[in-house]
Amino acid sequence: MDGDVAVGVKRGSDELNMYSSSPNSMTANGSDSKKQRLDESPPSRVLHIRKLPNEVTETEVIALGLPFGKVTNILMLKGKNQAFLELGTEEAAITMVNYYTAVTPQVRNTPVFIQYSNHKELKTDSALNQRAQAVLQAVSAVQDGSSPSSDQGVLELAPPPSPVLRIIIDNMFYPVTLDVLQQIFSKFGTVMKIITFTKNNQFQALLQFSDPVNAQQAKLSLDGQNIYNSCCTLRIDFSKLVNLNVKYNNDKSRDYTRPDLPTGDGESTNKDHSLLGTPSGALASYSSGGGYSSSLSLSQGGGAISPLSAAAAAAAAAGRVALSGSGVSGVLLASNLNEEMVTPQSLFTLFGVSGDVQRVKILYNKKDSALIQLSDGNQAQLAMSHLNGQKVFGKVMRVTLSKHQTVALPREGLDDQLLTKDFSGSPLHRFKKPGSKNFQNIFPPSATLHLSNIRDGVGEDDLRRLFSNSGGTVKAFKFFQDRKMALIQMSSVEEAIQALIDLHNYDMGGNHHLKVSFSKSTI
Repeated sequence: MDGDVAVGVKRGSDELNMYSSSPNSMTANGSDSKKQRLDESPPSRVLHIRKLPNEVTETEVIALGLPFGKVTNILMLKGKNQAFLELGTEEAAITMVNYYTAVTPQVRNTPVFIQYSNHKELKTDSALNQRAQAVLQAVSAVQDGSSPSSDQGVLELAPPPSPVLRIIIDNMFYPVTLDVLQQIFSKFGTVMKIITFTKNNQFQALLQFSDPVNAQQAKLSLDGQNIYNSCCTLRIDFSKLVNLNVKYNNDKSRDYTRPDLPTGDGESTNKDHSLLGTPSGALASYSSGGGYSSSLSLSQGGGAISPLSAAAAAAAAAGRVALSGSGVSGVLLASNLNEEMVTPQSLFTLFGVSGDVQRVKILYNKKDSALIQLSDGNQAQLAMSHLNGQKVFGKVMRVTLSKHQTVALPREGLDDQLLTKDFSGSPLHRFKKPGSKNFQNIFPPSATLHLSNIRDGVGEDDLRRLFSNSGGTVKAFKFFQDRKMALIQMSSVEEAIQALIDLHNYDMGGNHHLKVSFSKSTI
């Protein structure tokens, strides 16, 4: 149980006048004497929320209560960083307090304290509380499926057009799976069906609720939120569809009303699995390590919906480790490599798209396998989710977490086959600089490559010829306006991987080394 959640604190009857919390407020895991006093404090449908961030909005506070039922009133005390929230029923308030006893409530990535008020209802001066009442009216209209009156100066909300939402994930630096979406959206109602797919190199989903009002509540609360810290941003719209037709239950689509559906044939070979980070034929499990549902918290603003570390989330999505996320190795094992072609340098270049590779060792007795050590567990998880199942040098590469914590260097003179290389001092690391834009441009392998640092005077024909010489076919090319950057599209993802390995850091003369990375765009 988290110590950040204060529950059932009874204070003096002048609570609403003083707006000050007692210095003796108890958290849910207080001492025995405090627990006894907790039991004496009666539940109320009015909740007192403390330690809110400075710039918090009414909508963000209301969103804390939305998953649990109708929110009927709100009073913001911005100077005190506090608020009072009134729910439609006492049962809804009890459910909310119980839930946030197990899961630390967060607003803008800041833990907040929620407790019962000793008032049974919230009486507010509507003249002084006008903005909050306007927001509340808009939210109430969504919950009732009606439209608020326009004379209150609030946005008109039409009745929800569909129970189906279209969800796009922006900045998807870590894998998001169907199970993650189900956990997040089920807080707002019954999720019946989900279909995930990739369009224009972007992970998208269609998600159907049992009721259009639930879909509108979810859209109101979640649109623009991050699933993990500073990434995986939800963009939510209503779909034109009103019903989804799901044929298979697997890691790409699910009909929760029909558990009897087949898993489908050949699903595990689909290329999109590299984007989802799910290994062939394995569904990510969220029941281990305390369960995903007990880890979710709806945090607002610049924070994340889930307080999980991104590394743990990526690992869980890849089905490799429990959700604890601690002690995740930065070492990967790549297997089923083409031993005639693979070199430490080629693996350094390919895995270096997702993180800074420190060392590479091709195994002496099994030259189709290699250990790759990245800077940390986050980078290793990301590289694994992007590269597992990709075709490299004509063979489907398998990437898993290694049990090793580091890659050992051979003693001097013993590595006569040059199977091990230390890249820790390499000038080619993409992510050494904190806050580098490169962190925002990590994408899974795609047929389209992004080229930068192109030398003046180098034209489209020169670059087409250069990339054709790597053994591929150039399908399309487009210069950016300044002609220092360009997009080039190969005929397959495998050809693009080969071209990146061959031509990243290619010397174009005049101290210009070509930079190559995977793009989410198409030409």
